[in-house]
Amino acid sequence: MRHIVMNTPRTLQNIACMASDAPKAQEAFALLSKRYSFVPIDEADALVVLGGDGFMLQAVHTFMDSGIPFYGMNRGTIGFLLNQFGPENLLERLNAARGHTLNPLKMTVTTMDGQSTSALAFNEVALHRYSQQSANIRVRINGKIQLENLVCDGVMVATPAGSTAYNHSARGPIIPLGANVLALTPVCPFRPRRWNGALLPHTAIVEFDILDGQHRAVNASADSFEVRDVARVRVIEDQSSQASILFDPDLSLEERIFNEQFAL
Repeated sequence: MRHIVMNTPRTLQNIACMASDAPKAQEAFALLSKRYSFVPIDEADALVVLGGDGFMLQAVHTFMDSGIPFYGMNRGTIGFLLNQFGPENLLERLNAARGHTLNPLKMTVTTMDGQSTSALAFNEVALHRYSQQSANIRVRINGKIQLENLVCDGVMVATPAGSTAYNHSARGPIIPLGANVLALTPVCPFRPRRWNGALLPHTAIVEFDILDGQHRAVNASADSFEVRDVARVRVIEDQSSQASILFDPDLSLEERIFNEQFAL
């Protein structure tokens, strides 16, 4: 997933706001609504998102085609994609923020019954077994078989922005923004014994063939979008799609990812 770091391109004056159903997010929305005059999303220069990382990704997926930047404030738990919440000086914070323009991964799935569907992922595309048996997965990179049979609980392709999330919990590498690489990370691999994953150029075409999928069923997900009973999955970076996420200048997304490499 490529990124561009930039200052906000114009003065942001017309602001929309949305909040998750969590009580903390609803309380924050009520507080901000008393201080600021929010506009509908289709009239906004920026969208303020109140919630957790999951709700932020949901908002990005829903409104990325609008072209407006997203400024999240954490009303959830970790809040890696979000800024600290504060009701003061919202317009000033928005106009001082730095934007990261992100290109997502595009997942194209063919199911066991021959149906095809696509979805985008800003964090990762992940495959998981959902039977009692391990998944058997053939891995191709740019059309060449690199692993004839990966026996595992799952495998994922993670973006730099997503490398600190599920990818990191599966012992995948944390990738600095601007590295122009993707993480290919297995989940509980059994065979090959010593294969712990790989770093791939962001232009790589990654394909997974599910072996014996009738008995060793596998699902695939792109962020929160999930497909069951998959037979084949293709993953590429979608350079035609993008979203801009705004961060306060004192702790940008790039700095957060870098700092995660030294977190104890």
